[in-house]
Amino acid sequence: MAEQLLDQARDLVDGQIDFEGQKLAEILTTVLLSVVGAIAFFVGFFLQDIALALKVGLAGTALTFLVIVPPWPFFNRHPVKWLPVGGGRTAGGAAAAHQNVVIDDKMFAQN
Repeated sequence: MAEQLLDQARDLVDGQIDFEGQKLAEILTTVLLSVVGAIAFFVGFFLQDIALALKVGLAGTALTFLVIVPPWPFFNRHPVKWLPVGGGRTAGGAAAAHQNVVIDDKMFAQN
């Protein structure tokens, strides 16, 4: 029972995101923090209240933190398909003699 809880906690902490998810997270961070900064500035300017501007900015930063930091499933829509480990076995159980790797539309054989 404790092992299952520990595994679930590890899965939550060790979230996976792909390269497209990283790009999306960076764009969302930039946009959200820019919008929050502009809103905080205008609220503070028009109401002449620096404390309120700081509170709006802090609340917006916390919201951005909640959107970006957890590994939400939409950050892992395009998982990376890694090459198999070299020296592995084929489906028939025989040792793989070589692997074909494609780089820039050119095929290379690896031993």
